[in-house]
Amino acid sequence: MNKPLIITILIAIMTFAFNKADAQADTLINFCAQHIPSSYISDGQVYQAAIAKDETAEFHVTFYGGTTYRVAACAGLNDGNLLFTVRDSEGNEIFANVDHKNAPYWDFQFASTVDCNIEAMLDDLAPDSGFAILLIGFKN
Repeated sequence: MNKPLIITILIAIMTFAFNKADAQADTLINFCAQHIPSSYISDGQVYQAAIAKDETAEFHVTFYGGTTYRVAACAGLNDGNLLFTVRDSEGNEIFANVDHKNAPYWDFQFASTVDCNIEAMLDDLAPDSGFAILLIGFKN
């Protein structure tokens, strides 16, 4: 085979693989968005990471005092596939959904502004997509 043909085939394969991964992530984002009702306004970001069963994704978020937030977490098309823990900047646990039957979302309100880390990992017992998706909304 000639070199230009091989390069063209490789580019086509990579493009197909990337488009398939994007389509899967879009499906998960849409599924996760069902947990952010219209009474909440999206913060405009999609927090996502490709992770394996033994990995943890970490997202840094600032929550402003006096505001009610909802964090929705998904890793597949079934609720409860993603375990997430919210910690303050000093590592103190604020919330862990594993303590609440792997709840796919939770509402928070902070008295003052807090910088947090949200750690997310796949539930070993649940089917997953390999993507961790977090969406955050706040009440108007």
